[in-house]
Amino acid sequence: MKNLKIGVFGTGRGAHIARNFMMAGCDIVAMCDLDEKRLKSGAAYVGGTPALYKDFDEFIQHDMDAVILANYFHEHAPFAIKCFERGIHVFSECISNGTMAEGVELIRAFEKSTSVYMLAENYPQMIFNREIKRICDSGTLGKILYAEGEYNHPGDAWNIDFKKEYCYFRKHWRNFLPRTYYITHSLGPVMNATGATPKKVTAFAAFAPVAGEAPVSSYVGDRAAIVTTQNDDGSIFRITGCAGFGAHHNAYRVCGTKGQIENLRGMGDKVMLRYNDWEMPEGAQEINCYEPSWNDRDEELIKKSGHGGGDYLTARMFVECIREGKQPPHPFDIHSAVAMSSTAILAHRSMLEGGKPYDIPDFRLEECRKQYENDRLSPFYLADGTPPTIPCCSHTDFEPSAEQLALFDKVLSE
Repeated sequence: MKNLKIGVFGTGRGAHIARNFMMAGCDIVAMCDLDEKRLKSGAAYVGGTPALYKDFDEFIQHDMDAVILANYFHEHAPFAIKCFERGIHVFSECISNGTMAEGVELIRAFEKSTSVYMLAENYPQMIFNREIKRICDSGTLGKILYAEGEYNHPGDAWNIDFKKEYCYFRKHWRNFLPRTYYITHSLGPVMNATGATPKKVTAFAAFAPVAGEAPVSSYVGDRAAIVTTQNDDGSIFRITGCAGFGAHHNAYRVCGTKGQIENLRGMGDKVMLRYNDWEMPEGAQEINCYEPSWNDRDEELIKKSGHGGGDYLTARMFVECIREGKQPPHPFDIHSAVAMSSTAILAHRSMLEGGKPYDIPDFRLEECRKQYENDRLSPFYLADGTPPTIPCCSHTDFEPSAEQLALFDKVLSE
């Protein structure tokens, strides 16, 4: 069986993803980035002799089976559509679409294509999240009623290396990222575990900007957005998007009518599985605290991979889908991806409107497409320099102080 030929667009994060495709038996044949320095360093990281491009339209003329889209967070959809038009398979970093209109366009283009599309969401594949899904699938928790997903990633305002690597100019997307938007690391795992999809969303913000002299460039003073969804199976999720409170952790909990399972904050990969004492499965204990096992044929490769093994497992899933001629399962498929992106976008609008509920559209339906096909509100600067058309923060007039911005400019120039 021939190795799949993979192209990489966005060679910072994309180069790291590419290494996992190489472990999965693929060849990296081409790479594209607008930044020549990143392009060359990405090529050196993957090794070999991939063709290098600075223009995406030239890049996708290259002979390849699939493209890893790892460009700017909110700019994946237009490039995915170009791949669909050429029958190229798409492995897209999250989120899938930066606006509601792009979600409509993405689905319409996908329906005309033969491409496999997969959201490159890796957190469901962490060992504790795989175990949570396994227990949910066993049915021993009863009917699932509630789940929590927290991706909590506080940052040091004086981490100069991070700023130079990840938000290196004032109009960079990370400096305008609403707290609800980076949602798939909190929402994806609970969708995967439960099989549910959000249908209605509401959100509130916790505002606490960085004070004092620090090299601050973010126009988002919120530390967290607490997002609540009502789902298609009647269950409820409470998720955070990307939060910055307390201590760093990735925490997930699923509760049913008979029991619950969660990973334990600050306890590595340990999970806690608990049942009501009158509803324990045969052979189980009321309280079960343990470290799950991979039970996977590729355990050694998984352990070499990033994000708790999730990077390799998502790459492997995508390769298998291409070889078997099928779309990936929920929540990695295109409809789940657009539902997650819609949840992120509309949760932010809910937050700006004091928690107003929003229905999550299903873009399989033409009436939903019509409702949003011209909705291009965005909190980000666009590639052509167009400024944001919706505030990125709950306090809509917030911005860093002149002193903070001047210090940011100074440390980046050093």
